Amino acid sequence: MTHNSHKDTKKQVSAQQKPSRGGWNAAIFIIFVELAERFAFFGLGANLITYLTNVLNQPISTAAKNVNTWAGVSYIFPLFGAFVADSFLGRFKTILLASVIYFMGMVLLTLSVSVIPLDYRKAIFFVALYILSVGEGGHKPCVQTFAADQFDEDSLEDMKVKSSFFNWWFLGIVAGSSSAILAVIYVEDNIGWATGIGMLAIALAVSLTMFLIGIKRYRKQGPLGSPLTTVAQVLVAAARKWRVAEKIGSYSVYHGDVLHAVGQPKTRTLTHTNQLRCLDKAMIIDSLDAMRTIRDPWRLCSLNQVEEVKLVLRLFPIWLSCLMFPIIMSQINTYFTKQGSTMHRAITPHFTIPPASLQALVGLTILFNIPLYDRVFVHITRKFTGHPSGITVLQRIGIGLFLSIFVMVVSALVEAKRINIAEEYNLLDHPKAIVPMKVWWLLPQYIIAGLADIFTFVGLQELFYAQMPEAMRSLGAALYLSVTGVGNFICSAIISMVQTISSRYGEEWLGDNINRAHLDYFYWVLAGLSSLNFCVYVWIAKGFVYKKVEEDDVPGEKELGAINGYVDGEII
Repeated sequence: MTHNSHKDTKKQVSAQQKPSRGGWNAAIFIIFVELAERFAFFGLGANLITYLTNVLNQPISTAAKNVNTWAGVSYIFPLFGAFVADSFLGRFKTILLASVIYFMGMVLLTLSVSVIPLDYRKAIFFVALYILSVGEGGHKPCVQTFAADQFDEDSLEDMKVKSSFFNWWFLGIVAGSSSAILAVIYVEDNIGWATGIGMLAIALAVSLTMFLIGIKRYRKQGPLGSPLTTVAQVLVAAARKWRVAEKIGSYSVYHGDVLHAVGQPKTRTLTHTNQLRCLDKAMIIDSLDAMRTIRDPWRLCSLNQVEEVKLVLRLFPIWLSCLMFPIIMSQINTYFTKQGSTMHRAITPHFTIPPASLQALVGLTILFNIPLYDRVFVHITRKFTGHPSGITVLQRIGIGLFLSIFVMVVSALVEAKRINIAEEYNLLDHPKAIVPMKVWWLLPQYIIAGLADIFTFVGLQELFYAQMPEAMRSLGAALYLSVTGVGNFICSAIISMVQTISSRYGEEWLGDNINRAHLDYFYWVLAGLSSLNFCVYVWIAKGFVYKKVEEDDVPGEKELGAINGYVDGEII
C-alpha cells in the first residue's frame, strides 16, 4: 500500500509540474496563424477592384458588385463551416482542412494570373476566388473560437483576460491586413499580379506550418453535436404544446441531467428568463410527458436547452441592427479606392501611393488605438462606470455605429470638394486625369472608419462569443461574420437600386465616369440610412438581456457576469 501511495504521489507531482495546455502559450500561435491568413485575404480583396477594372476591363459598378458579392459569399460560408465543426469534425480538424483548401485556391489563383491562357483566365480566376471562399468558410468561424477556447471559463483570472484577448486578437488581424495593403498591393501594381498573389500563397503555407507547430499546446474539443438540432427540438416541442398555459408555476419543469464529458466544455446551468416565454412550454411536463418512461426530445426539452435557444434568438435583433455597418465599411474596398485613384498621390517624383494602399490608414489607426483603448480608455471609463471593461459590449458596438455615420458625412463632403475642383479645372469629362487635390483629404474618413472598427467589430466578436451557448460558439463566430457577408450583399443591391432610380430620373449617380457621377449623393443616402439604423439599434439594445448562469455553478460567477455586463439580474 505504501509503495502504491508513493507511486500515486509521484504521478500527482509529475502532473502538477507538466505545463497545462491552453492559455496565452497556445493562443499566441493561433493569433499568428490568423495574422498570416488576414495577410493573404486582404492582399487580394483590398486590390480586387483594381484587377477587375484594369486587367479584366469590367465597369466600375460591375466590379464593385463583384467585389461585394465575393466578400459576401466569403462571410456567409462560415455558417456552413461552423455547422461542420460543431457537428462532425471539431474546430481543430476543420481549421486544418480549411487551411489546405485555402492554400490550394490561392495557388490556382496565382496560376490564373500568370500561366493560364487568356481565353480561360477570367473563368479560372473566378473559380479560384470562390475556392478561397470555401476555405474562408471553414477557417473563420473556428480560428477565433478555437483561440478563445484556450482560456478556461472556470478560471476567474482567465475570464478577465478574455476581454483583453479580443482586443489583441483584432490587433493581430489588423497587423496582417495592414502589412498586406502596404506591401503586397504595391507589388501587384508595380511589379506584377503573379508575384503579388504568389506572396499570398507563401503566407498561407507559413500559416499552415505555424498552426501545426503549436499542435501540442492546444486545448482541443471534439464535435459537440449539431447546434441546429437543439434549436429545432425546442421550437418543435413548444409548438406541440401550444395549448398549454404559459405560466410555469402550475406545472413541473424538466431540468434535465447535466453531464460533463471529458474533454468537452462544462455545461453551465442557465437562469430562467422571462423573455420569449412562449418557448417555456417546451420544458413543461404535462400529463402526456408524465406518462412516458422515456423522454421524447422533440416534445420535452430541459430548461437549459430552452434558455440556450433564447440566447440565440435574442442575438438575432442585434445581428439585424448591425447590417448597416459593413455596408458603410465596404465602401473602403470599392469607391474609396476609386476616389483615391483620381487624386494626387505622389510622395516623391519617383514614388506614387497605390490607391488601394490608402486602406492601410484604417489598419494603422487600429494598430495605434487598440493599445490605447485597452490600457487607457478602459481604465479611465472604469473609474466612472465601475464596469470591469469600462463600458458594456453593447455600448461599445453602439459607439462604433454612431461613428460610422460620420464616415459617410465626411466622405460626402470630401467628394463634393473633389468634384468642384475637377469642374474648376475642366476635368469632368476626363475620368482618368488626376485631379489637382492631395489624396490626404481622404485621411479623415479612413481614420474615423478605423475608430469605428475598434468599437463595433471587436464588440461584435466578443458579444457573439460570450452570449452563445458553449456548444454553439463556432456558430456564434459564423453569425458575427455573416453580418459582413449579408451587409455586402445588401450593398450590392443598394448600388443596383441607386443606379436604376438615378438613371431613370436624371443623371446616373454611379457611372463609370466618377467625375460626372454623384458619388457624394450616394454617400449622403448611406449616411441617412446609417442614422436611422443607429436609432433602431439603441432601441433594441435597451431591451437586451445578457446571459446569466446560476451563481453557485461557477466560483466567482458574480464577477464573471459583470464582465459581460450583467450583475444581479440587471443590465449594466
